[in-house]
Amino acid sequence: MRADLVSPEEQVVEVIALELGELACLLTGERRAREHLNAVAHRGVVQKGVGLHRIGGIEKDYDTGDISYDADNHQRMTDVRKAKIDGIAKFIPAQTVSQGPSAGQLAIVGWGSTYGPIHQAVKRLRAVGVDVSHIHIRYLMPFPENLGELLRGYEQILVPEMNTGQLVEVLRSKFLIDAKRLNKVSGQPFKIREIVDAIESLLGESA
Repeated sequence: MRADLVSPEEQVVEVIALELGELACLLTGERRAREHLNAVAHRGVVQKGVGLHRIGGIEKDYDTGDISYDADNHQRMTDVRKAKIDGIAKFIPAQTVSQGPSAGQLAIVGWGSTYGPIHQAVKRLRAVGVDVSHIHIRYLMPFPENLGELLRGYEQILVPEMNTGQLVEVLRSKFLIDAKRLNKVSGQPFKIREIVDAIESLLGESA
């Protein structure tokens, strides 16, 4: 129900009910319910009198939701927040290959606006028998759960990016793969020929 449709008297009564519900939680030591799979705390429902959900930038106690300056609690809450983000991977699609086989000699890994030129470069080279695939990542934080295993199925990885190498550094660090970089920061998109040349150069070096 919208707040502007509730009388001032009803609003006051409701706020008191919510605050008393939170106070009872603190006085009795009742713990906030958490969904064990992803550690998300259940929130008080507005205008239902079942507790008060407080929003703020100060650290909260894991159990009660009260403000906390305890060092161990801060470590625990930080770990919980990271686990929540990591847990998103369970709900996003598995990484697929846009073009080519799911294992082989070379994979071109892109994200964002590099899709078009990578797609066309890989298409042209595959038409003449080059063993190259295109993987385009759409979920970056977290990555799809199968991404590391997929990338390790290729002998070489090339990552074209319209920056100085953001994704390639993360892939190298997280999955310990020797991904090569192809960076462009001229304010203009990659030309298909630039990616074709980079692929031919990389495969020529490994021949």
